[in-house]
Amino acid sequence: MEINAAFIGGGNMGGALIRGLLARGLAPQKISVGEAVEARRIQLADELGVLVTADNQEAATGADVVVLAVKPQDMAAKTQGLASVLARRRPLVLSIAAGIRVADIAAWSGAGIPVVRAMPNRPALNSAGASALYAPAGLGAEHRRLAEDVLGAAGTTVWVPDESLLDVVTALSGSGPAYFFLLAELMTDAAVNLGLQRDAALELTIQTLYGAGRMARESDGDLARLRAEVTSKGGTTEAAVRSFEAANLRSIVAAALHAATERGREMARAFGERAAK
Repeated sequence: MEINAAFIGGGNMGGALIRGLLARGLAPQKISVGEAVEARRIQLADELGVLVTADNQEAATGADVVVLAVKPQDMAAKTQGLASVLARRRPLVLSIAAGIRVADIAAWSGAGIPVVRAMPNRPALNSAGASALYAPAGLGAEHRRLAEDVLGAAGTTVWVPDESLLDVVTALSGSGPAYFFLLAELMTDAAVNLGLQRDAALELTIQTLYGAGRMARESDGDLARLRAEVTSKGGTTEAAVRSFEAANLRSIVAAALHAATERGREMARAFGERAAK
């Protein structure tokens, strides 16, 4: 991979993508990071050998792709502060901030700057991320490949045809690890209440979570079939599944994803359109 990549923000997600790019063979001197927190700058320089600076414009100078890895509420100010640098080289601007629309990012970046939005998730820290990407119809194949290469360095990627679907992605895979952790936490507590020692319950739960994920990843993706294969007629699993169904788990999950999707849309209104005015 022969590109110059700049990251505005060197936190967890930015760091995960940087590590993924390095693992794919991108030289450390090809990566620059604009990071306001001194301790993070020191850590990134010492651990990864990349170029670090407190000056975002300096970090973005000469980049082929500029990854905006900052909080949604900081996007307007950080992106507007890069506009003069972006105008000189016109790199791809790749945002991984939840909720902030392409139109807003493009307005802050300046006329003619190519923009892609992506929604990665926290397992990217373990090179097992799931990222969805969206690009406007006019964006060229080369820029699309570049965005996919950056996000693909930390896991799997999919493209969505409509930007509004990124709010659904945020609710599904962006927030999704927390749902699985919550279920695992509740399963562990329930097993302890039934008499199992906590350390044993925790070990069994975590390994079951990991093993089920591997089974799903290595399958043809038919989750209903996988569930059915574990659910013997008249057995213990069927009893548990029936209890879930009686509690209307399907509606509970649907309501949770709807709430998360709506929150993403609220964030876009709060930190995007309003901030742009």
